Amino acid sequence: MWDGEAARAALPAVLEGFGVTVLATVPAFGVALVLGLVLALVQRAGPSWLALPVRGAASFVRSTPLLVQLFAAWVLVPSLDAPVLGVLVLGTHYATYLSEVYRTGIDAVPKGQWEACTALSLPRRRTWRAVVLPQAVRNVLPPLGNYAVSMFKETPLLSVITVHEMVHEANTFGSTHFAYLESFTLAAAVFLLASWPTSVLVRRLEARLAH
Repeated sequence: MWDGEAARAALPAVLEGFGVTVLATVPAFGVALVLGLVLALVQRAGPSWLALPVRGAASFVRSTPLLVQLFAAWVLVPSLDAPVLGVLVLGTHYATYLSEVYRTGIDAVPKGQWEACTALSLPRRRTWRAVVLPQAVRNVLPPLGNYAVSMFKETPLLSVITVHEMVHEANTFGSTHFAYLESFTLAAAVFLLASWPTSVLVRRLEARLAH
């Protein structure tokens, strides 16, 4: 049965964990955005001797569970602080997915745009920076937003390397106060309240770009 007093007592711990969750998600997504773009450019425009191993490494990361990657990194790099390690592993994992999103956006740029750049004798670097990438990124904004929400919801996995994010705090409070229902319900509600506005924004952006 729901205990309002226990819920009020659990709220500070859950909100403290939410702060850790946000502090993990934001930089990790920043890593994913930048590294994902680098991976996409290497695979799309890099020399074959570099593109092939990068593609293989990205496929390997996508094909293995994030939980396993976190455990492996924790064992292999024990000197790194757990929050920093979690951000790097989470960001790298999602970078491999975002690289495919970026590649899709690049491939969607009309062929005529490439031909126009060639006709104008634009340098290759400027073609990518001023013509191709702005259009590609605009095309993939909705899926990038979806992946941001997905990453936010996967942060509880960081608890396996001792990062005290929101679900970890909810579990700790529940075990010490015998109030799992209240603490986990609050954590679920915070996840919903934090991710729902982003999901709505992504849907509106999809509808706007579709016109």
